[in-house]
Amino acid sequence: MFEWFQTYETVFYWIAGGSLAAFAATLAIIPWLVLRIPADYFRGRKRNVICSDCNRSTPAWLLLRIIKNAAGAVFVLAGLVMLLTPGQGLLTIVIGLGLMNFPGKFRLERWLISRGPTLKIINRYRLRRGKPPLIL
Repeated sequence: MFEWFQTYETVFYWIAGGSLAAFAATLAIIPWLVLRIPADYFRGRKRNVICSDCNRSTPAWLLLRIIKNAAGAVFVLAGLVMLLTPGQGLLTIVIGLGLMNFPGKFRLERWLISRGPTLKIINRYRLRRGKPPLIL
């Protein structure tokens, strides 16, 4: 077994480095994103349409949608990894889901944010930074 670890030593260094980089990125990005969530983001049973008159048939809109969903998928995958390694796994998953578009997303976001101490932690952080707490 020791020989197997020596054979893949470089892979383990890359995994450790990636984990540390993801941890450092979440320490910088997630607090910034949590502060950008509107206080009434989770209020109501359905999501309000932000831009009803947007031209959704342009290639730029489609490209931005693809980039946003890809970034969300990266956050979700990083959050899953951080559940097993150092990092803010659950918050990273919630942020990633917030970026992605899929049916039932709003219900899933509300369910995740209302579980355990997640909402308390987020609201405490928002209050310290002068933002109103999230309303469910």
